[in-house]
Amino acid sequence: MNASPDTAKTPLGELIGRLSALHQKRIDLGLERMHRLLERLGHPERKLPPVIHIAGTNGKGSTLAYLRATLEAAGLRVHAYTSPYLVRINECFRLGRVGGGVLVGDDELRAALEEVERVNAGEAATVFELKTAAAFVLFAQNPADVVLLEVGLGGRLDSTNVIDAPAACVITPVSMDHVDFLGDTLASIAGEKAAIIKRGVPVTCAEQMPEAMAVIEAQAKRMRAPLFAANESWHVNVERGRLVFSDDRGLMDLPAPRLFGRHQFANAGLAIATLRAIPTFKIPHAAFEAGIVGAEWPARMQRLTSGELQSWGPQGSEIWLDGGHNAEGGRVAAAALGDLEERVSRPLVVIAGMMANKDAQGFLANFAGLTRHIIAVPIPDIENAMPVDRLADAARSLGMRVEPAPCIEAALRALAKLAYEVPPRILITGSLYLAGHVLAINGTPPA
Repeated sequence: MNASPDTAKTPLGELIGRLSALHQKRIDLGLERMHRLLERLGHPERKLPPVIHIAGTNGKGSTLAYLRATLEAAGLRVHAYTSPYLVRINECFRLGRVGGGVLVGDDELRAALEEVERVNAGEAATVFELKTAAAFVLFAQNPADVVLLEVGLGGRLDSTNVIDAPAACVITPVSMDHVDFLGDTLASIAGEKAAIIKRGVPVTCAEQMPEAMAVIEAQAKRMRAPLFAANESWHVNVERGRLVFSDDRGLMDLPAPRLFGRHQFANAGLAIATLRAIPTFKIPHAAFEAGIVGAEWPARMQRLTSGELQSWGPQGSEIWLDGGHNAEGGRVAAAALGDLEERVSRPLVVIAGMMANKDAQGFLANFAGLTRHIIAVPIPDIENAMPVDRLADAARSLGMRVEPAPCIEAALRALAKLAYEVPPRILITGSLYLAGHVLAINGTPPA
């Protein structure tokens, strides 16, 4: 019996597995393979609408979410490429449509990936390079007004750094992360991020540590790129719970972001500054208002109000999910928890799982003044996840009480057996891979 067209299709997971086998390393920074791929594909990266290129250590995804929501509120069609995904690879590719973008469908994504696989002809390439090439194919095939392009790792040698003349370059806060690939000083990491700056292209920059800012300023000057830096060219303040943005063009009084945490005011401000720095973009005030309150970005201080996890934990507890995984990510999550504690006081429990190459002590230290109760969990089905005992040792070194649990469900059920006078506030954090697992088992994957 002949297979039907549907059953003959390669499952996406099988296709990604095949592509992943083309290179012995998961990460191998460099642009030679990417240039070769794009040439064979007929240079789809040269057929795109205006591109906004976003680098940085923390806040890239949230800043992109504000950009997308604002541009869509202005009636524009917006393609977006982000990484990593949380539950399904389709999350990395959002196609612009009138009225709001959609995640790419399985058939369209499969076709793009198979086209990239075909022209690659079995040569060595990382799965991220192949995936990025597929994004350019998809974005060139589908009409849109803007492309939002998030750097995967670093900037200088990242697969996305093949756009010669973007409409704008964005640099979110730079901090210590991926030191094995980007260098072990803030200046070296900032240099990798700042290398996305292109000649004459406006650059918007979040508030930075002085050593990072010096590198970014020097690169912008070298490339004769107009630099719009936080607290210099533009400012964000919180007044009466609202976001007040000001630059040399005036003042904007906007609602507070729906995304939770005081750092989200800065991320939203960076998005506003970026759109105001592009001369060809004329975004009305109403679109900024709608974008600030409409932006969504899962696993960034996301409260889980429905799903399986609610039935496992203590009755009446709050469950929050955050994919932060470095010291700075821990700092902003801890600050958000501090704000929550001021509003409504609850005992805090942190359930953490991390990757083996992360600084667990530096991350967990942010929570030492907020809680002494840590539950260490593994990240299932992920290579190079940190062993639970190593994560527990990092917590103990900070004077925190730590218990291991074999999985998220076991951790929550153990908490449900404890006697709390006030239901606790539970933060699940430490890795985007863990966050993706949580959203999957909760039954609430990104739409």
